[in-house]
Amino acid sequence: MLRRLPLTVRIFLVYGVFVALSGYFVLNRVYSEIKPAVRQSTEETLVDTANLLAEILSRELRNGDLARSDLSDVLRTYGERHPGANIWGFEKTGITHRIYVTDARGIVVLDSTGKDVGRDYSRWNDVYLTLRGRYGARSTEEIPGDELSTVMHVAAPIRDGDRIVGVVTVAKPNRSVQPFIDRSQHRLALLGSGLIFVGLILGALLSWWLSGAIRRLTGYAEAVSQGQRVAVPDLPGGELHRLSQALDSMRTQLEGKAYVERYVQTLTHELKSPLAAIQGAAELLRRDMLPGQRELFLDNIDAESLRLQTLSERLLHLAMVEQRHDLEERVAIPLRALLDELFASLQGRLQATGVQLRNDVPADLQLRGERFLVRQALTNLLDNAADFTRPEGAIRCGAEREDGMIAVIVTNDGEAIPEFAIPRLTERFYSLPRPATGRKSTGLGLNFVQEVAELHGGSVALRNVAGGVEARLRLPAA
Repeated sequence: MLRRLPLTVRIFLVYGVFVALSGYFVLNRVYSEIKPAVRQSTEETLVDTANLLAEILSRELRNGDLARSDLSDVLRTYGERHPGANIWGFEKTGITHRIYVTDARGIVVLDSTGKDVGRDYSRWNDVYLTLRGRYGARSTEEIPGDELSTVMHVAAPIRDGDRIVGVVTVAKPNRSVQPFIDRSQHRLALLGSGLIFVGLILGALLSWWLSGAIRRLTGYAEAVSQGQRVAVPDLPGGELHRLSQALDSMRTQLEGKAYVERYVQTLTHELKSPLAAIQGAAELLRRDMLPGQRELFLDNIDAESLRLQTLSERLLHLAMVEQRHDLEERVAIPLRALLDELFASLQGRLQATGVQLRNDVPADLQLRGERFLVRQALTNLLDNAADFTRPEGAIRCGAEREDGMIAVIVTNDGEAIPEFAIPRLTERFYSLPRPATGRKSTGLGLNFVQEVAELHGGSVALRNVAGGVEARLRLPAA
């Protein structure tokens, strides 16, 4: 059953059981020590009191004047006093001490209650032991079977030189100190329960924190396994931080190996066609042919060489972006001014076809990101739009705000994209034939745009609109 529970829940349960049991045993032990401790303290006070009274009474008892003295009245008056004391919240309204004196035979000669004068107490431990020179004390239940009715008796010897001539006993009922015991135990129970509760809360917080760290690491591993670009979680604590760094290092090494293998395969595949065309043209040029044919094959070699150069450059740019996990800079980029720069570099290419460029972006809009990557992404979008815009058509650039982002909208006049091709346009090496030449591009431009958008926390989407195609690139607003 426990194995089905999450690890952090099991840790919390074990921790909770440990805290609860530890708290219970400690509290139970301290709880059981309170009553003996209070009674021991009371007994120590009774010892002092008994010995003080023994010294006070020694002269009268030695001279035989105790019965004729006024001590009986003094003790009776003492027992009737009302202290009116407030002791830590408890009102003390009466005297709880009982004092009695016995002679050398154990016969009571003085009793503060006045009821046991003349009785033989020689068999009670407090008198019996004290008369024999030992420490005399006893605890007797006033009501048999009722522990709360016990009365503590402590005696002290009355001496005449080295001879014991009597015993004075001071008695105190334990019920008089029971309220203090009960209050201490109650407070201890509350404090202990509070500490256990706090311990469980701290354990729950620790488990929640640990669970959150594990969830973040798990989410990171799952995102990496799905090919997503995510930053390694920044976890506090030495062990968890080292674990997250180790996972990121492992991912980097595994991705690097897989990345190189994938690119070697795809690059080899993409290079076959232009290399074969160049090799075929070179072989044909070794033969005798008309000057016009020779120029045609030389043009083919130039075109395929340019294709190889474009392919290698775009692969390098794409590889640079794909291996990045974060931006090197985040600066404000005036969008309209940047598009004006790109339009200027595109004008020469579009003059022959009569394609018009319109920049409808408001002058105050600014993007926030890495300028080089944003420029390259917009260049690829405009190049792609130029390839598919019909002669005498137009390429329009606009922008609008969307929840802290800016959507850069590039629309071109041309043929609609086949519906089956729209979901695949951002795939690596997927391309559609250009209307003007019938040839495909490297298929890396829109994939590069998507990588740049995701690195900035944005997105790119293409769709057909009336009379053409719209590309929407979402990037953070400054």
